[in-house]
Amino acid sequence: MSINATLIFQMVVFALLVWFTMRLVWPPIAKALDERAAKIAEGLSAADKAKADLAAADKRVAAELSAARDDVARRIADADRQAQRIVEDAKTRASDEGAKIVAAARAEAEQESVKAREALREQVAGLAVKGAEAILRREVNAGVHAELLGRLKAEL
Repeated sequence: MSINATLIFQMVVFALLVWFTMRLVWPPIAKALDERAAKIAEGLSAADKAKADLAAADKRVAAELSAARDDVARRIADADRQAQRIVEDAKTRASDEGAKIVAAARAEAEQESVKAREALREQVAGLAVKGAEAILRREVNAGVHAELLGRLKAEL
């Protein structure tokens, strides 16, 4: 065999191998590669969709957190205002109660003062009668002197 016959035989074998590969081997490999490319494309699109969903969820979470913070701040402000109102009401009630207690104490002191004056008048009148009796032991007329002592008592 010469180089030419070997070369032709090798070309025929190579052509048969190429035909066999193109006909029987290459279509399943191409199909597998196409399927893999489709899966990768689906994965990439799912990843992009997941990123978009995550961004939207982040925006919703941020909005809800902001709303919750605003709500909490509003509730705290309301609680502070209510606490201040309660404190002011308590101060007002305490002041009113204190004024009532002071007024009651003053009234009681005034009553005690009047009672003490009356008791003092009685004692002074009694002492005056004893003193007048001692001085005027000789002539004591109860009717005349009772009127005089009544006027003296009223003046004191």
